[in-house]
Amino acid sequence: MNSAEIRQKFLDFFASKGHTVVASSSLVPGNDPTLLFTNSGMVQFKDVFTGKDKRPYTRATSSQRSLRAGGKHNDLENVGYTARHHTFFEMLGNFSFGDYFKRDAIHYAWELLTQVYRLPTEKLWVTVYAEDDEAYDIWAREVGVPVERIVRIGDNKGARYASDNFWQMADTGPCGPCSEIFYDHGAEIPGGPPGSPDEDGDRYIEIWNLVFMQFNRDEAGVLHPLPKPSVDTGMGLERIAAVLQHVHSNYEIDLFQQLIKAAARETHCRDLANNSLKVIADHIRACAFMVLDGIIPGADGRGYVLRRIIRRAIRHGYKLGQKQPFFHKLVDDLCKAMGEAYPDLAEQHARITAVLRQEEERFGETIEHGMEILEAALTVEPGLKTLDGETAFKLYDTHGFPLDLTADICRERGMSIDEAGFNAAMERQREMARAASSFKMKGSVEYDGKSTDFKGYESLEEEATVLALYRDSQRVNQFNAGDEGIVVLDATPFYAESGGQVGDCGELVRGAVCTTLFEVRDTQKIQADVFGHQGTLKAGTLAVGEKVTARVNTAARMRAQWNHSATHLLHAALREVLGKHVQQKGSLVDAQRTRFDFSHPQQMTAQEIARVEALVNREIRRNVEVSARHMGYDDAIASGAMALFGEKYGDEVRVIGMGEFSTELCGGTHVRRTGDIGLFKIISEGGVAAGIRRVEAVTGEGALEYIQQLDGQLADIAAQVKAPAQEAAARIASLLEGTRALEKELARLKSKLAATQGDDLAGQAIELKGSKVLAATLEGADAKALRETLDQLRNKLGSAAIVLGSVADGKVTLIAGVTNDLHAKLKAGELVNAVAQQVGGKGGGRADMAQAGGTQPENLGAALASVKGWVEQRL
Repeated sequence: MNSAEIRQKFLDFFASKGHTVVASSSLVPGNDPTLLFTNSGMVQFKDVFTGKDKRPYTRATSSQRSLRAGGKHNDLENVGYTARHHTFFEMLGNFSFGDYFKRDAIHYAWELLTQVYRLPTEKLWVTVYAEDDEAYDIWAREVGVPVERIVRIGDNKGARYASDNFWQMADTGPCGPCSEIFYDHGAEIPGGPPGSPDEDGDRYIEIWNLVFMQFNRDEAGVLHPLPKPSVDTGMGLERIAAVLQHVHSNYEIDLFQQLIKAAARETHCRDLANNSLKVIADHIRACAFMVLDGIIPGADGRGYVLRRIIRRAIRHGYKLGQKQPFFHKLVDDLCKAMGEAYPDLAEQHARITAVLRQEEERFGETIEHGMEILEAALTVEPGLKTLDGETAFKLYDTHGFPLDLTADICRERGMSIDEAGFNAAMERQREMARAASSFKMKGSVEYDGKSTDFKGYESLEEEATVLALYRDSQRVNQFNAGDEGIVVLDATPFYAESGGQVGDCGELVRGAVCTTLFEVRDTQKIQADVFGHQGTLKAGTLAVGEKVTARVNTAARMRAQWNHSATHLLHAALREVLGKHVQQKGSLVDAQRTRFDFSHPQQMTAQEIARVEALVNREIRRNVEVSARHMGYDDAIASGAMALFGEKYGDEVRVIGMGEFSTELCGGTHVRRTGDIGLFKIISEGGVAAGIRRVEAVTGEGALEYIQQLDGQLADIAAQVKAPAQEAAARIASLLEGTRALEKELARLKSKLAATQGDDLAGQAIELKGSKVLAATLEGADAKALRETLDQLRNKLGSAAIVLGSVADGKVTLIAGVTNDLHAKLKAGELVNAVAQQVGGKGGGRADMAQAGGTQPENLGAALASVKGWVEQRL
């Protein structure tokens, strides 16, 4: 039974038991800031188990792609060294949300394993929590597992419920006992049954864990029965495949064997048992699915984990002798192995390949030099057991070697890393960065009153009451004229910065003749639902409890709305033109422009930029209504609304729709109709990080101003080249062609001059101990002319040491040459450096030729005069 059949039989079995088959969620948890990656099947159901979310079903089953390579759940360092550790794996699971409980979960598991997968019952062992008599009795009396193969696992961590067989989501909240199912690989494999002193052996392998969410733990540690107990199970596809395919290692199953053979093909390795091939096969799965789910190699967070895994794979290829890019070529083979189960993998094949290739080529430029440094450090002292932290940090900081990659290499040599030294070096760098930075965090304020009622979707002016005042982050009762601070109101039309849109500006006024005027420069959230109006009291006094009229700067808000609505259209257009891999990675929307960061592995072409502009302006001309609806999160996603990675959404969300072209979750302010935007124009496109591009654009009056500015610049250019505006480009091309012709002629004349000067200077050479020495100035010569003259002189003088200098724009250029017969005593790099130091510079280079510069042309004559003595001392 191959892996695909095993996966499908699992899903089909639970579907036959009334479970809804739920698709795998992304490796990036959609709404869980506590996790770096999805690491189990229950992650997408976490809010259902805690009661924060409801689904239309109470039973579910899934095959969830999972990753354990960062943060608390990190198996990376074990991959390639054990039979069952992986970065990426598939978790088969069935779940009950207050429906069935222990009895059904246990019977389902036993039926699947023994009747569908046909595992011998005598090969199966189970464990239960020591106090879980209910589960024990179900296994023993109802299923019929012999009591000698049912093991009670007690508390082994110094506290009650601190057991491997007692699961908890966190220190408080849902928890409960679990029951694990083990497979006995046979007496020929070392190891004892679970719970025994030899349980760490490989004979008895856990294949399935049934978690029974039975209690809620309060802050005092007391367990209270849940009103609706639930079930969460997980069985690793790779582990059960190894059992069903009668192999001992996960790397021997069909899926991995295909990838190992592909890795061997690309690295030219003939030993299919080589651990490096296992590492590469594992890592291509992890990397491809991470890129598929929108992660781009980067310097921190998920992007850094991806970069680490890619570089670890490259290093293992390098270890096998493959120093050319190879890793990205395995995406084809992965699509053949897993594309049927994950069709989006094949759809995004080209993009995944491009991202991996780009990162591979980036690291390929530095790995060789980094490996040379590491090899030198590891062999400098025979018997060395620990690599110093400074070297590990240099490899990390200069050559991009993650610490665990260096540790991996050291471990293969029986060595460790001085991590304390590494951390000390890292902290020194951080301190230097902090000292060099002028950035200061805004002071925080403490507030415990009412929340702010935001009225800004409907109105730009609102009557409100002052709830709190803050000056220098301290709460006060009154502002006087000239005071700067923060005002909290019970209601406001001011939008507080979030979702990329900047906060509103405007004014707070009191009295019929505006006896009090507070100028609002910015609006920020001081709590999730409390808005702080930051600014200065220009006149009068302002006290807590007073009534004010809050007025938003209408022109600034209107421009920001043009740009924000255009950003939604831009996002949709980028996905249509570049591909569905495009995901927002950040945005900034203000009254001047929109700045949009997105995932894309390469620079946009002029044609792509033009197509995006055309699409956005088409939607503007259609002048469709911009709708704002509030609905449940799941309903919004089901309707096609796009949720942005990294954003946290509540149970109810606001959905902004612009016809059929764009639907996104967004809390920002927008135009009434797309035609209000007026005009959209991209003004720049560039890279901000590996795999991240940035587009800046203007709209409305800003776009008109930008185009008028360009028209003015074109008119100036046309006047300069004395041609009509429509002919300016052709005229400039003609002028450039003429300039290039003149530059070629000038270069030819300089070369001819160099040859002539070489003839003239050769006669100035001094005979010294059988060789010639020449030091001279060439007026007006550039570096190229100096080099050509030097070549002429070496050919004419035979055995010689030569230094030539020139001065241009107050700077000295020097070049030195030494013929091969004199290298034992003279080196051009040392000679040119000796001269350069006398003219305020330094330099070096090869033994036969070297170049340098200086800033003291007045000393050039004396410096060249010193050459004869310098050479004479060494001959």
